[in-house]
Amino acid sequence: MRVKRLVFLAVSAILVIVCSLVGQEQKGTTTALQSPPVAPVRPVIEDYHGTKVSDPYRYLENVKDPAVQSWFKGQNDYTRALLAAIPGRSGLLARIEELDRSVPKVFVGRLPENLFLLEKLLPGENVFKLYKRRGISGEDTLLLDPEKVGLSGSSQSKGKNTLSGVSVSDDSRYAAVGIIPGGSELDGELHVIETATGRETGDVITQVGAEAWEPHWLPDNRSFVYGHLQKLLPGAPEAEVRQKFRSYLHVLGTDPANDLPVFGYGVVPSIEVDPSLIASVQTQPGSQYALGVLNGSVTPNSAYYIASAKAVGTPNPGWRKVADFADGVTSIGLHGDEMYLLTYKNASRYKILRTYARDPNLATAEVVVPPSESVITGIYPAGDALYVALLDGGIGRVLRLPYGPHPVSEEVALPVKGSVYVGADPRIPGALLYLTTWTKAFTVYAYEPQTKKVTDTKLQPRGPYDEPANIESVEVKAGSYDGVSIPLSLVYSKGTNLNGKNPTLLDGYGGYGISMSPYFDPTQLAWFEKGAIYAVCHVRGGGEYGEEWHLAGKGATKPNTWRDFIACAQYLIDHKYTSPAHLAGMGTSAGGIMIGRAITERPDLFGAAIDKVGVSDTLRFETTQNGQTNIPELGSTKTEHGFKALYAMSSYEHIEDKTPYPAVLFETGMNDPRVSPWEMGKMTARLQAATSGQKPILLRVDFAGGHGDMGGTEEQRHETQADEWSFLLWQLGLPEFQPKK
Repeated sequence: MRVKRLVFLAVSAILVIVCSLVGQEQKGTTTALQSPPVAPVRPVIEDYHGTKVSDPYRYLENVKDPAVQSWFKGQNDYTRALLAAIPGRSGLLARIEELDRSVPKVFVGRLPENLFLLEKLLPGENVFKLYKRRGISGEDTLLLDPEKVGLSGSSQSKGKNTLSGVSVSDDSRYAAVGIIPGGSELDGELHVIETATGRETGDVITQVGAEAWEPHWLPDNRSFVYGHLQKLLPGAPEAEVRQKFRSYLHVLGTDPANDLPVFGYGVVPSIEVDPSLIASVQTQPGSQYALGVLNGSVTPNSAYYIASAKAVGTPNPGWRKVADFADGVTSIGLHGDEMYLLTYKNASRYKILRTYARDPNLATAEVVVPPSESVITGIYPAGDALYVALLDGGIGRVLRLPYGPHPVSEEVALPVKGSVYVGADPRIPGALLYLTTWTKAFTVYAYEPQTKKVTDTKLQPRGPYDEPANIESVEVKAGSYDGVSIPLSLVYSKGTNLNGKNPTLLDGYGGYGISMSPYFDPTQLAWFEKGAIYAVCHVRGGGEYGEEWHLAGKGATKPNTWRDFIACAQYLIDHKYTSPAHLAGMGTSAGGIMIGRAITERPDLFGAAIDKVGVSDTLRFETTQNGQTNIPELGSTKTEHGFKALYAMSSYEHIEDKTPYPAVLFETGMNDPRVSPWEMGKMTARLQAATSGQKPILLRVDFAGGHGDMGGTEEQRHETQADEWSFLLWQLGLPEFQPKK
């Protein structure tokens, strides 16, 4: 059984900052800096299929160069000094901390015999800790505090430790716990503990990456399979670190250095594995089968193989193919011999098939949940039935599909309309349901199949700010440039005057088929209390309308993503929610393509923008640690059509000199393995040199941080939110945030 956190997208980020490459001398405190350090132009010309492209700041990619590090530090010093001088920042930070510390935060995993494992953050604490509880109302016992766990090697100097997940053996005796130092996912470690006492067994596995790190226990309850990144030779390209992935078998009490690969690149002679694929072995509690999974890391579909779980690690495990990439299968659930497959093949909003694990055959598989207007987002085997999560017009729904021949699904009546996340265990009847809306913080409910009732477990305590009465949300649609209607979610205080002057933050993402579903975090009240509006543009490239919506914002169709965002911005202006001087845009990670291209194509629409750990130089992205795995989503410069698509989506290449750009806050983390810090560094240098306006272009660096909020502490998150929102309220004209002249 695996305990997973529910990650709700928040209006927050972790930022990046830099110091002088030209040897600027700092005098006294950082407040003495009058301007950010200037990065010299040192162009590198590269020929892409006959098109010559000049890169003026290629040298910033060498973030280990002391001169480059100095430039990053100088940028950060300048940014921090400027943000600290904003009059309303300290009060905003205090309010964020007050709201966030009003109630414990809990992520719950349910095990047989009424046992619960909880990742819990108490008010005033900085990181989540692992607890166990017997019974819903039982007392909590601390099992593991990640800050007190000693890490090995390079992990020791990365920053504070945080939990990254928990996997429990079928007999609930052991738990393999993932720990990330300072957001550095590539330096993660697995530590095995006894669930009865929290005592470490001494089994420690290093260099487990974010993809497929998750251990899957075998039926003997003494061994598990886990993902392991390869160790690079000195001088090897950093993009190689995520190549040739393999899954390894570890037996408790043995030296991990002797663990042998059991699946992946070059492991099974009969299965040819492309070096770019992520390989994992997955098991499900109570099942006699194991699934071998090959995935492109960013692709929704995978290739699946099946074997006896007891045979994993033996010379002849007998892997049989279940589905290839062309079958569009995104997940598989097992119940005894029944095998359920979620697929988008000939069903862009997905359907569910059933075949049999002893002899899987997609050609004869039964369609048990046909495609419909709703998007099927997940399948979850429980002891009594298969639970199915759907997205219907932005609202989550849950179906219960009984096992056995000719099942007829029934809908679970949910107490609120919003996002729903399902937690189920094949050994336990019913399911845990995590519900949240745009105006209500998430609550953990339990569905009891015998009574068909959904009740509040109170596992997540209620707080005084969880359901504010004065906040409302509306759903509208904006017409994009090509006539397609784009869903737009708006959240604001009741009675907001639509006079075109409201500070407004427009957020979006648009990648990998990921949907931006409703959520509420009490810290958002600090934004709404300033009379500000929060809006989410559900651009193409996401999953709001299934795989078809994803494909409409992927690769060559990526321009739809930022043009949808521009359309949503225009809608807010046209309908007097705000105006360009009071409108900010935001994108995170792959959403950096969206916000970067929105402000380079229509800088006049925005007063400010936040580009958080964003992808910006897409022509160079595939050279990074995470670049090769993103080729299926974005494309490759190795082909002419791939180059053209990547050039079109590169905000770095579309910055024009002598253009009045909006104020921009770029953010990065120096331990970020997903989007290299130089992406935000190069974007900052180029925009600072090009803008003809007087608005600030800032780079905020978290030297102890990783990819945005991933692996961050509460203190880091609070500081980030305060910096972001005070920067926006300053630039969008709120009087109390205006520095003295």
